[in-house]
Amino acid sequence: MIAIILIIATIAIPSLLRSRQASNESAAVANMRNLNTAQVSYSSTNGNYGTMGDLITARLLDDRYDNPNFNGYAFTITLSGGNLNYSAFANGVSPATSRYDYYSGPDFVVRYSMFSSRAPGGLTGYPVQ
Repeated sequence: MIAIILIIATIAIPSLLRSRQASNESAAVANMRNLNTAQVSYSSTNGNYGTMGDLITARLLDDRYDNPNFNGYAFTITLSGGNLNYSAFANGVSPATSRYDYYSGPDFVVRYSMFSSRAPGGLTGYPVQ
């Protein structure tokens, strides 16, 4: 009886882990698209891009984006060029919650990480479909 339970657990646990990772990755891409939309709205009103705090204060994003573990990802924004340029990043907080990292900029295209260890094989820097 115990052997049967162990066999079932051995089969089910990796499958559940992959499902959790895929779910978190889909949510991260959707959240990156929301972040890009918030930047468009913020820049049309203010003439420049905003920090995470600016977007949350303007109620364009909710405060979960400031959480270091929002659906298995940490979201950050880096501004440059007098706030006329930005890079947004979604970095997985652990291998158990995510396989890939994502980034975006003023072209508003969500892309896989530039690090080959955090992107699907051959898709480093490519847009996410």
